[in-house]
Amino acid sequence: FFFYFNFMHVPCLKIVLRKTMGILILVGIVIAPLPQIWKVLWSGSSNGLCLTSIFLELLAISTHAAFCYTQNFPIGAWGESLFALIQIAVLTLLVQHYRGKPIKGIYFLAVYCGFMFLLASPLTPVSVVWTLYEWNVLLVIAGRFFQAGSNFRWGHTGQLSALSVFLNFLGSLGRIFSSLQDTGLSLLTQMYVVACCCSGVILAQVLMYWNKCVTNSQKEGQEEKDKAE
Repeated sequence: FFFYFNFMHVPCLKIVLRKTMGILILVGIVIAPLPQIWKVLWSGSSNGLCLTSIFLELLAISTHAAFCYTQNFPIGAWGESLFALIQIAVLTLLVQHYRGKPIKGIYFLAVYCGFMFLLASPLTPVSVVWTLYEWNVLLVIAGRFFQAGSNFRWGHTGQLSALSVFLNFLGSLGRIFSSLQDTGLSLLTQMYVVACCCSGVILAQVLMYWNKCVTNSQKEGQEEKDKAE
């Protein structure tokens, strides 16, 4: 493929595409939360971010990391999930902070650390961890569904990072290709397709509501302050 430039050699083409998609998945998992964290910190607001969606995303990544840990997989096989869950936990804390609920954010972080310790310890049956791991993709789908519903309800995407959404969409595409190569058109592959479609909907909403974000975010921020008072 590389030495003779025989780009029509199907086995080599599949290997290259699979490695490329693997990189896309890695980028989608590791880097995606960073632009969102930066945007929240830069704007000093978390308007437009659905807290339920973030919770479900965090739970999905946490169950994946806990499963890999309990199965004694090498850190290289799941280290990106550990890095991602730390970022999403920080994002959750920031959302609570900018909504005027820092104490709840600290309580959540303490409860979450306890939950992860319990999930990764021998106290939790392996069957429970395995079941949560199998429901992993459904948690992701539910989280993105809630975020898309929140965008539609408010009529804008607020401080939702377009780059983070785009990276999640690329990661979803990579998972579809990898799953097709590994298991064919299985139920897992179909769930990845649904998750990718949800990411595509959110990406379309970001582009559609692009010019409405500033005005509506300010209006929503004022409403949140009024409720807090």
